[in-house]
Amino acid sequence: MSRPSPPSIDQLQELPLPTPAFSYLPQTWGWLAVLLVVVALACWWAIWRWRRWQRDRYRREALEQLDRLEQGLSDPPQRLQALRELPVLLKRVALSLSDAATAAALSGAQWQRFLQDHGRAPLPDDFAARLFTLAYAPDADVQGMTDTEIKALFAASRHWIEAHHVAV
Repeated sequence: MSRPSPPSIDQLQELPLPTPAFSYLPQTWGWLAVLLVVVALACWWAIWRWRRWQRDRYRREALEQLDRLEQGLSDPPQRLQALRELPVLLKRVALSLSDAATAAALSGAQWQRFLQDHGRAPLPDDFAARLFTLAYAPDADVQGMTDTEIKALFAASRHWIEAHHVAV
């Protein structure tokens, strides 16, 4: 008896790939509906964020101005001018709100109440009085304020500008 010869490599054939048991494409309209809902929600969220970013432009500009004022505190010739401009900046921010007509004529306790009502955190009790001092007191009184008082005023002003409530 003769032995069978081993098959040569030339005789080997590649096996065909099996067809998948299922299709990778969605079989129902439900998946298309889910995709459309997700795309619509993503578009709505993008539009909402863009509008909010546009609406808060005055806030970003006010914070930039506040940064410039804080930098001016370190320069002695500009210090007094920077201190005098802080109350003006806060009034301008308040005038950017929807109820600007009421904010324009406020001063003293009414101005303090307005700032407190629109802020998200409590302000110092004498915040409006210190702003009044910065705006109208003689130069010697303004320059006589301590650095800790000034830093506290600027910190409270920054927090109010960043976090005040905007009625929509």
